[in-house]
Amino acid sequence: MGPSGLIYALLLAACCCCRRAAGVPGEAEPPEPELVEAEVGGTALLKCGPSHSPGNFSQVDWFSVHKEKPTLIFRVRKGQGQSEPGEYQQRLSLQDRGTTLVLSHITPHDERIFLCQAKRPQSHEHRIQLRVYKAPEEPTIQVNALGISVSSKEPEEVATCVGRNGYPVPQVIWYKNGHSLKEEKNRVHIQSSQIVESSGLYTLESVLKAQLVKEDKDARFYCELNYRLPSGNHMKESREVNVQVFYPAEKVWLEVEPMGALKEGDRVEIRCLADGNPPPHFTISKQNLGTKEMEEMTPEDNGALVLESAQKEHSGLYQCQGLDLETMASLLSDPQELLVNYVSAVRVSPAAPESPEGGSLTLTCEAESNQAVEFQWLREKTGQVLEKGSVLQFHNLKREAGGGYRCMASVPSVPGLNRTQLVHVAVLGSPWMTSRERKMWVRENEVLNLSCEASGHPRPSISWSVAGTAQEQDQDPQGVLSVLNVLVTPELLRTGAECVASNSLGRNTTTIFLELASSRSTGLGTSTASPSVRANGTSTEKKLPEPESKGVAIVAVTVCVLVLAVLGASLYFFYKKGKLPCGRSGKQEITLPPSRKSEFVVEVKSDKLPEEMGLLQGSSGDQRAPGDQGEKYIDLRH
Repeated sequence: MGPSGLIYALLLAACCCCRRAAGVPGEAEPPEPELVEAEVGGTALLKCGPSHSPGNFSQVDWFSVHKEKPTLIFRVRKGQGQSEPGEYQQRLSLQDRGTTLVLSHITPHDERIFLCQAKRPQSHEHRIQLRVYKAPEEPTIQVNALGISVSSKEPEEVATCVGRNGYPVPQVIWYKNGHSLKEEKNRVHIQSSQIVESSGLYTLESVLKAQLVKEDKDARFYCELNYRLPSGNHMKESREVNVQVFYPAEKVWLEVEPMGALKEGDRVEIRCLADGNPPPHFTISKQNLGTKEMEEMTPEDNGALVLESAQKEHSGLYQCQGLDLETMASLLSDPQELLVNYVSAVRVSPAAPESPEGGSLTLTCEAESNQAVEFQWLREKTGQVLEKGSVLQFHNLKREAGGGYRCMASVPSVPGLNRTQLVHVAVLGSPWMTSRERKMWVRENEVLNLSCEASGHPRPSISWSVAGTAQEQDQDPQGVLSVLNVLVTPELLRTGAECVASNSLGRNTTTIFLELASSRSTGLGTSTASPSVRANGTSTEKKLPEPESKGVAIVAVTVCVLVLAVLGASLYFFYKKGKLPCGRSGKQEITLPPSRKSEFVVEVKSDKLPEEMGLLQGSSGDQRAPGDQGEKYIDLRH
């Protein structure tokens, strides 16, 4: 400020003071300053006079008044402005032919009175009150992490709310479950304070203290900041928080998981619960069936007793006891019965059933349970239900009936509760073989495996007529498979190999004939046993490499078709001539010379499994002819 401006300001201030002190009659009070509002960082337009006053002031001085001390900040001379050195030097400019002073980059420190004095064309003075506003940041809230006890006699700190960088200081309001809180003696206390930042902005901190009750355990608290901007009134809310409330338990009870009917083997959890916070110290007791006294058990830290695999011995009455470590009050739950349903081990009699072929056999199944039990019998091999009830009877036993049978004892009222027992039925008889004879195509000097399978009870043993390395494998309690590793020699080609199965009731054999693959005269690639030499069932051999060319096979098939066509035509010719009688009364048997009968083989195939067919058995000195099966068999595939 220049010397003349300073002297003028001092004289003006002194004059005003004299007028107020002297109380000169008829002297009017100075008018209220014009109010101008702006936000921090924005721009304010300061007009030297009301908007309707004439402009074009040729000489104007602008002052900043702080603590009633005016400071020259800007001069206007003939429409040209010049800033005075100081804090406003870089932020002032002119507008509207010099009648409006523009203040930019507003800060909270700019909230004061600005004074303009115009000297030409006439003396004029105008005061402007600049109000500055800044919205606070979103309020943050921090809840008391230690919690509050309902037994406290004084209000305890619930949460702290902070609103940063606002101007002026915003107003804070606290809410609980959507309802505003007011100061209440010995119940609610709100303590607020503010900090002035170096920027001139305010940071507000408000602490809510309250005396809480048990019902406040689910209460939601939050704070609200109310503030003003040039555009009007605004508010911002914090997030909701819940404070942990400690209160003593009034009730203790017991829960069992899973709910519903329990069975042996289930994972069962017996848990103690209470309506206090923190939960009391729990103990679990079980009634002794002998003394009827409750005996204490040791639960885990969370007040639970876990039975990883419940047994019937775990059934009984259980009770929880809760001890509040703060008040030392003890609470008992109502006794609750735990029932673990069970089925005992299943017993089958006889334990090792056996009977000769054609005989009868009765199996009986037993088991105990605390619930009604149902029994059923299943064939082990197929899983098919054979009988419902505890008794399974066999009549006219066949060899196919031998094998495993399972008795299942179940409790319909408890899903999944069942136990089973497996028993093997043995049918006494001499060994029987998969086949009596079979042929294999081989190459000389090659090493191959010969297999032989037999079954019977007692379990048969297998021997071979040729030397080699043999290995046996148990197929089931009554069956055995022997595999012989041999070298194809001229002697073996001449004699073949015989497999002998024997037990205390007899013996049976299978003969394997070997032929060189190069001597085959047909295109067949699979060597099978002739049905006239099969013993007890069907047998399928592995395919061997086909030495003949495909062309030979095609020629052979073509020749066979032509022969069949000629034979059919001949038969039809004899029929027409009447030389081939076809009626019942004229029925004749076509015979062949004995030397050619063995050349015709008829093969009968069956879709039944070997164990389900009537199998021909042979014992020492008593072997049945291949075509004489002699008896019928019952299908026991179930």
